[in-house]
Amino acid sequence: MPRLMLEESALHPAIREKVAQLHADVIDQVVSAMAQEAVVVVGMAGNPFVGKARKALDDLGVSYRYLAFGSYLSQWRRRNALKMWSGWPTLPMVFVNGVLIGGADDLRLLIDKGEFPQVLKK
Repeated sequence: MPRLMLEESALHPAIREKVAQLHADVIDQVVSAMAQEAVVVVGMAGNPFVGKARKALDDLGVSYRYLAFGSYLSQWRRRNALKMWSGWPTLPMVFVNGVLIGGADDLRLLIDKGEFPQVLKK
């Protein structure tokens, strides 16, 4: 099932550039990190699930790039741009080889099922 997104044709031409550029620097940082690293974790300070994902990767000895965008009270608009871009509603966002695998619980599930090494090899 394709992810629902508002078609560009449904945006008035006067606002299309504004929509396209809204916090594009944040998205560019994530895309750049994914091009350089097999595993990227996007998070924020104070979120315990971000810590769980990072600890799980540390325990496996998997190197990763961590990108933090503020805390609960700061940079939430920038994080919203990431959420709209990815379609993932929460943090962390864990990317493996350019694929969003979900958050901490999703990572843990892949590890517990023994599937994470296969995902990492792709």
